Amino acid sequence: MPLLGAIADDFTGATDLATMLVARGFRTVVAVGSEDLAGDGPAAREVRGADAVVVALKSRTAPPAEAVEASLAALRALTDAGCRSFYFKYCSTFDSTPQGNIGPVTDALLDALGESATVVVPAFPATGRTVYRARLFVHDDLLDESPMRDHPLTPMRDAHLVRLLTPQTRRPVRAIGLDTVRAGVHALREALSAPGFADALTVVDATEDQDLRTISAATSSMRLVTGAAGLALGLTGPHEGTARTAAASRPSDVGAVLAGSASAATRAQVAHARERLPHRKLDLAALRADPTAAVAELVDFARTCWRSDPTRPPLVYAVGSLDDLEHETPEGSVPAADLIERALADCAVQLVGAGARRLLVAGGETSGAVVTALGARTLGIGAQIAPGVAWARTQPGVGGSAEGIDLALKSGNFGGTSIFTSAWDELA
Repeated sequence: MPLLGAIADDFTGATDLATMLVARGFRTVVAVGSEDLAGDGPAAREVRGADAVVVALKSRTAPPAEAVEASLAALRALTDAGCRSFYFKYCSTFDSTPQGNIGPVTDALLDALGESATVVVPAFPATGRTVYRARLFVHDDLLDESPMRDHPLTPMRDAHLVRLLTPQTRRPVRAIGLDTVRAGVHALREALSAPGFADALTVVDATEDQDLRTISAATSSMRLVTGAAGLALGLTGPHEGTARTAAASRPSDVGAVLAGSASAATRAQVAHARERLPHRKLDLAALRADPTAAVAELVDFARTCWRSDPTRPPLVYAVGSLDDLEHETPEGSVPAADLIERALADCAVQLVGAGARRLLVAGGETSGAVVTALGARTLGIGAQIAPGVAWARTQPGVGGSAEGIDLALKSGNFGGTSIFTSAWDELA
């Protein structure tokens, strides 16, 4: 029976947190949505044998009411599965708008649990995300001075988390500084229970891993915590060492990279890979004119690459530079982001049907579309590739493979420049 239930607002976030939990000694299952957690099906049986369950939702940019509904359904399913402690996982860059979804979902989860307060901890120093004086930094830049300022779906124009969160929640938003965190677990616990904090969402500073361990220890009695995956650093599972899943594929199996993200990090990864891997850029005009033919051409390209050199996975990408972004959608046309998601999801299904047993997918929305299209219901976490990124094994039968397939779901902002070429070594 699982000890911990987590709700992640996108698929890369789910594997990000699950990777951290596996490293902390939790046998962890990622469930795609909450529908299959009950009953006696394969997914439900996997959940019963896990120490932690992370429900992957596609709610980060959904309308707030839909995000709340999906999150509450996940909470009910996790509670029914036996979980008693809960974790709402969102991105370490706090991707949201003045309407939500972080605030509304947190409020709803607290209300459903009969709790009044929790912490807000997006810091993840291993990936360059730190919080100081309630301001979120991305490496050396304030959030609103980082590339996240111009994110196409959730442009982040303020680094002050109290100001960001206040319009999203019915609760007071407070802050606790680094000096209190560094004073230790007892001091932080007292601060969180002081007048004015017992019914609030409290942003807690953290600039180092040890700060996160202190926060985790101080909040161990809270039924709900919220934050990025870094907060899990302070958790300890029942198993020593990692509890990761073995790979489904073999080194001789072919694979591909599908990159839908337009983030600066992914663009740099695309540029690096284009010098080393066969590649093809999505043609939006061709996709609008005949999506079936455009996807078929991309799959034919990949198959040709595999025949030529099966050790070099082909790269299919959406954005190589900011000039590739479509700033205005042609009247009556599908928005570019939706078109890209559908095309890469269709590519994934057809590539697996053609023999691919390992896919690296870049971008949260793209990852959600790919996993959904493939029909994966659970993911077991395997070898870590980079902080916040790991290979994950689907259940058997996905894409017709008796052993399942290996997926790496990468947040657009995560990973080193060479990840599209180096990730495959971790499967050997």
